[in-house]
Amino acid sequence: MPLVRISLIKGKSAAYVRSIADGVHRALVETYDVPENDRFQLIQQHDREEFLYDPDYLNIHRTDDVIFINIIASRTRDTASKQAFYKALAGILSQDPGLRPEDIMVIFSPNDRDDWSFGLGLASYVNDSEHVAGARR
Repeated sequence: MPLVRISLIKGKSAAYVRSIADGVHRALVETYDVPENDRFQLIQQHDREEFLYDPDYLNIHRTDDVIFINIIASRTRDTASKQAFYKALAGILSQDPGLRPEDIMVIFSPNDRDDWSFGLGLASYVNDSEHVAGARR
């Protein structure tokens, strides 16, 4: 279950923003083994003066259409899966809503299975035997 944060500069239409969110989810489903109904996203739009970036870092020219995508997910995928995601995402978002691949920045923030609680006061991905085993250590 990834939690996705999408950040961009204010001023885009609701349809444009939704297209980005849909594209991110589609790429996760297609390449990152995320179930279709496993969608948790936060979208943050910032005033231009609150959104700072280097327009040419690593010799990649960015415009004010740049988006930052932070994906918080368990450490269960390998580098090849992440690379497949990056490529698929660039292709999807360049088609709709028409983003340049240079303007798509992705940051994965890995964590462990016991870092997730979906409610009920439980570590959702930890079964009872793991709780007991962990208590004995």
